[in-house]
Amino acid sequence: MTPQDHRAAVAAETARFVAAVQHADPALPVPGCPGWTLADLVRHAGSVQRWFTVLLRQRIQEPPRSRDVDLRLPEQAEQYPAWLAEAAGEAAAVFAEGDLDEPMWAWGADQHARFWVRRMLFETLVHRVDAETALGLKPEIDPALAADGVAEFLTNLPFAAFFAPGTAQLRAEDRTIRFTSTDGEGDWLIRLRPDGFGLDASEADGSGDSGATADATVRAGAAELLLLLYGRLDRTAAGIELAGDEELLAHWFAHSAF
Repeated sequence: MTPQDHRAAVAAETARFVAAVQHADPALPVPGCPGWTLADLVRHAGSVQRWFTVLLRQRIQEPPRSRDVDLRLPEQAEQYPAWLAEAAGEAAAVFAEGDLDEPMWAWGADQHARFWVRRMLFETLVHRVDAETALGLKPEIDPALAADGVAEFLTNLPFAAFFAPGTAQLRAEDRTIRFTSTDGEGDWLIRLRPDGFGLDASEADGSGDSGATADATVRAGAAELLLLLYGRLDRTAAGIELAGDEELLAHWFAHSAF
């Protein structure tokens, strides 16, 4: 997917999120985010979008020293959905202001403005799923979009130790885990080394050879893979197929929380 695709998807995912929650009880618990209510979830999503928008507008070239942002948060939780919609509108305006291929500091692998658009997209998508699940709805995710999210997650996870400290434990003597979408949308090989882990360089785009041997494999639809990686599905869930080294898989899922 291109940065333009990601721009459009941020708008679409936010609109779906807003539609789901705009008439819902803000106090409803969100199982995907234990301890949170819908109000907490919407406030978080809108705050993240506004924070990323500030970073994009400034095109920062080094890590920010402050996270202070004028959120303009409404006093009433019932107004949060409209506030979230406004955040997406502000983001869209900033997306259109400059070249998303411009160099920019990012905490992940891609040191360009486009990193933040893609990151905003999947932050919004996963929390849209959280909201719909809390409301008893059955979330739908386009398989191609889900596959892009799997690639984004696996590409950036090795850089996430400052807020996901468990990832520092993802070390091994050249062990591999293959994630394969059963709907044909992608295939990714993760290699764990003594000094770290990451996507195999030849397969970072998800077009690997699913026939190549790995020490463990995870197979599911792209949407299920995405939700599994984000901890929204358990690896024993229906439709998820595991094979190979069970201890390696247990180690991965115990330390890869984002």
